Amino acid sequence: MYCILVKNVVKEGARDAYLAAMLPNAKASVANEPDCLTFDVLEAQEEPNTFYLYEIYTSPAALETHKKTEHYLASRPLIADLLVETSVLRADVIEMNASR
Repeated sequence: MYCILVKNVVKEGARDAYLAAMLPNAKASVANEPDCLTFDVLEAQEEPNTFYLYEIYTSPAALETHKKTEHYLASRPLIADLLVETSVLRADVIEMNASR
């Protein structure tokens, strides 16, 4: 399995607009993409205007498929002008623990 942890820093005052675009994308990813196993949206407590996207896919190819979906493509123009900084950590998933 393949994981990305995306760090997005948004402009001051852009929190609500960012979440309005990102939350539907995350929800649709898990609901409509069988190879997207997890897509969590996190807000940093000690880093103002900072969000992390924790995404797990069955493979790097599944992530590439995700980037071609309607929900992903719809979210991109909505967040483009909100972002100050973006970085991505790529990782192999060693083990996923079942949710309760």
